[in-house]
Amino acid sequence: MTTPPALAVALKRLTAAIDHLDAAADRRSKADAARGDLDEELAIMQDDRSRLAIELEGALGRLSRMESAHQEAERRLDQASATIRAVLGEEETPAVPHDGES
Repeated sequence: MTTPPALAVALKRLTAAIDHLDAAADRRSKADAARGDLDEELAIMQDDRSRLAIELEGALGRLSRMESAHQEAERRLDQASATIRAVLGEEETPAVPHDGES
């Protein structure tokens, strides 16, 4: 028994429609997988951002402590230098005679 021409045309259209549906389902599946990858990458980046923010906060705290230590060291060095100058200034005697005296 042969298939009537109208039925053959309808079967071809149905087959084409099913092929298009399969292709669309594959594209959707790939898009969903890609979106899942993007969501995972975004979560990783957010975790990295949080970790870097914590590290930056710690580094800024260390920098502040180092600046304070530097200022204290500078203050002590200035004080020691002033003390040394004062001691040397009190003990200095003229080494060269004035006005050509020998």
